[in-house]
Amino acid sequence: MLTTVKLLVDHGHFYYYLIDRSQFKKNTMQPKRIYILNGHPAETSLNRTLAEAYATAAIDAGHEVRLTHLNDLTFDPDFEFGGYQHQKPLEPALEQVLDDIAWSQHLVLTTPMWWGGLPAKLKGLFDRAFLPGRTFNTRETDWMGMPTPMLSGRTGRIIMTSDTPGWFMRWVYHNAMLRQIRDQILGFVGIKPARITHFSGASQPKPGVVDQWGTTVKKFGVVGA
Repeated sequence: MLTTVKLLVDHGHFYYYLIDRSQFKKNTMQPKRIYILNGHPAETSLNRTLAEAYATAAIDAGHEVRLTHLNDLTFDPDFEFGGYQHQKPLEPALEQVLDDIAWSQHLVLTTPMWWGGLPAKLKGLFDRAFLPGRTFNTRETDWMGMPTPMLSGRTGRIIMTSDTPGWFMRWVYHNAMLRQIRDQILGFVGIKPARITHFSGASQPKPGVVDQWGTTVKKFGVVGA
């Protein structure tokens, strides 16, 4: 078990630093730098519970973890312009998110599905922070003319909650939201592979189901997956 952890709180970011790794000699797994972004805009939520469960398990397993709750971040989610010729200066909260992603080796994103897509504040975070020159390079393109990703070398885990059953997501919606996050957002900037975990029936889960979801997430946290 982890015996000593230093916790710092700054602008809504929770930084956990492993002080003594000697307790993990039996664990041959290489510790990772993991950044967890809880993308639910509310102060309390199932997504927060899952994000914190992952963080706790990862810390106990010897990983370094930084955890951000979207609710704690203050920024304007409206990009406002029609292109990248004009941009608003990034607020300190968004700069910190970019710094934390750059620091990380593995990104974990928890999010609910609202009206078939991301919550507006979370989408606004990507709109505002994932800019050319910061997360992708438009001056260097591949044979298809696609910009060069600037966040390559990182893996991801998407943990999505919804009321929509998994079979309906696949057969009717064709996993549109999941493909958007995995391919059009994270994959576009080089964070791949990004594995997907989908928990459905989130508003009225059956007894014991949330505990089962927590156990699943903790297993991911232990191995940094």
